[in-house]
Amino acid sequence: MVHDMNMKLAQFYEQLPEKKVRCFLCRHRCTIAVDNRGICHVRENRGGELYSLVYGRLVAAQVDPIEKKPLFHLLPGSWTYSIATVGCNFHCEHCQNSSIAQVNPAKEGNVPGELVLPEDVVTAALETGCSSIAYTYTEPTVWGEYLLETARLAMAAGLKNIMVTNGYITPEALDELSPYIHASNIDLKGFNDDFYRRVTGARLCEVLDCIRDYYRRGIWIELTTLIIPGENDAEEELAGIANFIAKDLSPDVPWHISRFFPRNRMLDKDVTPGDSLKKAEKIGKQAGLKYVYVGNCSVGNENTECSVCGEKLILRDRFALLENRILAGKCQACGTLVAGVY
Repeated sequence: MVHDMNMKLAQFYEQLPEKKVRCFLCRHRCTIAVDNRGICHVRENRGGELYSLVYGRLVAAQVDPIEKKPLFHLLPGSWTYSIATVGCNFHCEHCQNSSIAQVNPAKEGNVPGELVLPEDVVTAALETGCSSIAYTYTEPTVWGEYLLETARLAMAAGLKNIMVTNGYITPEALDELSPYIHASNIDLKGFNDDFYRRVTGARLCEVLDCIRDYYRRGIWIELTTLIIPGENDAEEELAGIANFIAKDLSPDVPWHISRFFPRNRMLDKDVTPGDSLKKAEKIGKQAGLKYVYVGNCSVGNENTECSVCGEKLILRDRFALLENRILAGKCQACGTLVAGVY
C-alpha cells in the first residue's frame, strides 16, 4: 500500500465560502485561502480542503530521559521516545529549536523529514525500552493528525503519551486527543499579554485557558517558565504565574523555572542571573506551590521534596535520577501522598 504523506487530509478544519477553510487545530484558527498556508506553515489549503504537509515526516527521533522534557512526576527515571516534525504556530524570538520549529517549507522548497509511519514509531519506542512517547522539540499541536494516530497505537501497546507544548491547542482538538494523552509539559512563557504578543505572536489569555483545559481533562501537567532578563522577570509577573498555578489549577502542579541563554533572534539579552531564578523559586513557594524546580543552572534545585516533612524523595543531577525514595506514591518518612504518576 502506497502512503502519500504529502497529501494527508487534515482532520481539524471546516470549509468556508470561496473554497477557503478555517483550521481549528490551534487557537489562531487561521482562515486559509486556496494555495495558502496557516501561521504554522505546515497546513495548506488545496482546492478547498486542508492538508497536513508534515504527516509522518520526522526530523527528530531519539531516546531521552523523561526528566529532559521536563517531567519530574511522571514515571521518574524512565526513558521516553522523543519525536518531532517541523513546524510551530508561535514565532518565539528566543526559540532554541528554530532550525526545525520555524521552518517554512514554501521557502525551503520541500518538507524536510524522514517518512515514518505511526506504527513504526511505536515499534521503535518498545524496542528501545521506553515507557512513553514524547511529542516534542517543535510544536506537536500543528502535526495533530500524526500525533493522534501515533498516540492511539502507543496507548494500545501500553505506552504513555506526552506532549511538550506551548499551550495553544483548541478545546475541540484537545477533546479528540485527551483520551490518549497522559501528561504534558506546557510552557507558560510569561504573565504579560504584551510580552506574549510581541515575542511569540500569541495571546496570554488563550494560553491560560488552554492550560486550564488540560488540567480539567485530567491530564497530568507540569509548567515551565524560561526567565528572560528584562522581559518576564518582574516580581509581579512571577507572582502572577505562581498564583495562577496555585489557585486556578492546584498547588500540586509542578513549576519548572529555567535559565535563559541568548538564542535565535534574542541575542542582546544577558544570561539569567542566579538571583533572579532563586527569587522566582521563593515566589513560587510563597504562593503555596509544593513542587518548584530551578533548572539549567548551578544554583538550581531539581530534587523532589515532601511538601509536609521536607524529606528529599527524589535526588537528581540534571537529567539523571540518582535515587527515588517514593514508595507506592508516598513519602516513606511521613506517608504523605506525592502528586504524580509513579
